[in-house]
Amino acid sequence: MQLLLPPRTPLFSLIPILSNLPLLLPRHLHRSVPRQEEEMETPLNTARGGGRAKKTRHGPYGWLRDRRIRDLIRDKRRLVEVPYTASLAHAVNALLANHVVAVPVAAPPGHWIGAGGSMILESDPATGAVRKHYIGMLTMLDVLVHIAEEKGVEEAKEKEDVDLDARMAVPVSSVIGHSLEGLSLWTLNPQTSILDCMEAFSKGVHRALVPVESQADHVITAELVEASPGYRMLTQMDVLSFLRENSHELKDIIPYSVQELGAINVNVFAVTKYTKVIEVIKFMRAASLNAVPVVEAPEDGQLLLDGKGKKLVETFSATDLRGCPIALMQSWLSVSVTEFKDMVLERASEDSVGSGYTNPREKKLVTCFKETSLSVVIEKAVANHVHRVWVVDHQGLILGLIALTDILRVIRESALMLDNELQNMVPQESS
Repeated sequence: MQLLLPPRTPLFSLIPILSNLPLLLPRHLHRSVPRQEEEMETPLNTARGGGRAKKTRHGPYGWLRDRRIRDLIRDKRRLVEVPYTASLAHAVNALLANHVVAVPVAAPPGHWIGAGGSMILESDPATGAVRKHYIGMLTMLDVLVHIAEEKGVEEAKEKEDVDLDARMAVPVSSVIGHSLEGLSLWTLNPQTSILDCMEAFSKGVHRALVPVESQADHVITAELVEASPGYRMLTQMDVLSFLRENSHELKDIIPYSVQELGAINVNVFAVTKYTKVIEVIKFMRAASLNAVPVVEAPEDGQLLLDGKGKKLVETFSATDLRGCPIALMQSWLSVSVTEFKDMVLERASEDSVGSGYTNPREKKLVTCFKETSLSVVIEKAVANHVHRVWVVDHQGLILGLIALTDILRVIRESALMLDNELQNMVPQESS
C-alpha cells in the first residue's frame, strides 16, 4: 500500500483545519449532532401507545430539508478528472481547458490510501466491479506551491526552461496535498438535504463528490465506503446559485445587512502591492488561503499585514494562474503582484480573440459595505463568480471579508432559528 501524504506539511498548520472542521471525516459527511429542528419531524407519537402518526410540522424553511442535493447535480457535466500518472503539465491543461480550479485524481483500486483515509470508488455500471479509486484533489494552489518551492526562482533563472520542464513533468500524485485543501476528499450522499449540505459547506468544505447512484440512499454516515458508476462535483457556488434562484423563499433573511447577520469576517491578512508573487504563494500555503487582498503600503514596509483599515487595490488568487502561460510561469513568479496582474492582462488581451477567456483583472473589485443587504452580496458573488466579497468603507478601506462559507453559514443559522421560533409559538397538544 502507498500512503498518500502531503510532503513537508507543518503539523501546526493543521490546527485551523481541525478546529474549524469538526465534520472532517474520511468518507461521508454526516449529521454530527442531534438537532432540535428535527424533533418536530418525528413521524410517530410513541408516547401515546402507537397511536396515529403526528403530523409533520415544517417551518417556513422546511423546504431546505425537503430538497436534496441530487437536484443540484442532475444537470451538471461529467466529472473532470486526471489519472494519477498524468504529468503536472497535463493536469494544468485540464484545469485551464475546463475552466475549473480543482480536479480529482484517479488511480487503480487497491494500491493507495485516499486523502483523509477516504475510499471513494468508481464501479463498472454493468458488473459492479471497482475500476477506479479517487485518491485526492489537485488544486491550482497545489500547482503554484509546487513550482514556487522546488528551488529559488533567482537561482533557477539561467536554467529556467529546463528547470520548469522538470517540475511540470512530475506525476500529479506527488503534488496532491501541497495545500491543506488537498488533505481531504469529501463525498456527499445524493439524498443529503440542502440544509445538511449547507452545514458541511459552512464549515470550510468547498466541494464534494456526489455519486450519481449510491449504495446507501437512505443512510448518511461516516463509515460507509462509497462505490458508484459515476460522480458529479458539487461546490459551494452551486449551492449559493440554488439559493439565489430561490431567493423569494429567503425573504425573512436576505434583506438584512451583512453586519446584522454576522456574516463579516474581520480577520483579513493582506499583502502589499510590492510583494513578489512567489512570497505571496508561500504565505497563501502557510495560511491555507486561496486568495488575498493586495493593499497600498510603503514599498519598504512589511510584506504581510493585517488588512483591516488598508486601501484595497487588487485581489490575488490561485485562479490568476489561468492567465499565465506555463512556459513563462517561473520567470513571472519573481515580479510583484501588481506587475504579475498587468502581465497577465496584457497577455490575455493578445490571446482573447475567440478564446472566451475573461481575465480577473478586467473585472472590477467585488466589494460591499457593512450596510449592504445579504441579497446584494449573493448577487455580486454569483454574478461575478467570486468566492469572497471584500467589505470596505466609503473610502475603500478594508473592514473585513465575506466568503461563500460565511454566506451559507448565516443563511442556515437564521433559517434554523426562525423555524425553531415558529415551533415554540405553536401551542402544545394536551396529553
